[in-house]
Amino acid sequence: MGFYSDHIEPAIVSCACGMKAIAREREKVVPQVSGRVLEVGFGSGHNAPFYDQRAITHLYALEPSAAMRKRAQKRIAGLSFPLEWLDLPGEEIPLPDEAVDTVLVTFTLCTIPDVASALQGMRRVLKPGGTLVFLEHGLSPDAGVAKWQNRLNGLWGALGGGCHLNRDPASLIREADFKITALDQHYAQTAPKFASYLSGGVAAK
Repeated sequence: MGFYSDHIEPAIVSCACGMKAIAREREKVVPQVSGRVLEVGFGSGHNAPFYDQRAITHLYALEPSAAMRKRAQKRIAGLSFPLEWLDLPGEEIPLPDEAVDTVLVTFTLCTIPDVASALQGMRRVLKPGGTLVFLEHGLSPDAGVAKWQNRLNGLWGALGGGCHLNRDPASLIREADFKITALDQHYAQTAPKFASYLSGGVAAK
């Protein structure tokens, strides 16, 4: 790990993920999680203020970056339920089968190298009837925007920890054998279109 990946990159990613427009989107989605929860790609804890703390009994926070875990400390200080850190990549969820009621993933499917394997892991650890709650950015349905997403994808990924602009999160979730039961897709307000076409919703195992 170098200076950029240890210090600059976490600051850039945390700042981008903490935009007011994105916080408004988190506020719509995150309160839907309940029970024993696994959050994949916890990052610097931007979802923490939006948890319904009465509904959660235990949180597994999967985040392989020590720099991100350090940045999260202030945001998780007031949580009333137990938080357990998991510091492996998203493809290597260190939990037994059917261990959680809800998986939460926000602005993470864009970055995981083997996203198909990660989604299969999320499905594996969900109990029967469990749900995947998601909020992701990705490929725009507008041809002009998508063209720029494809053009900028390599540079964007180099600056943003491997983030892809042109993945289709809803399709990836369906391909992992989840059934999407609620889906809202739109551009985030005040954010550039090439990076702000959002897919948020709930999928059943």
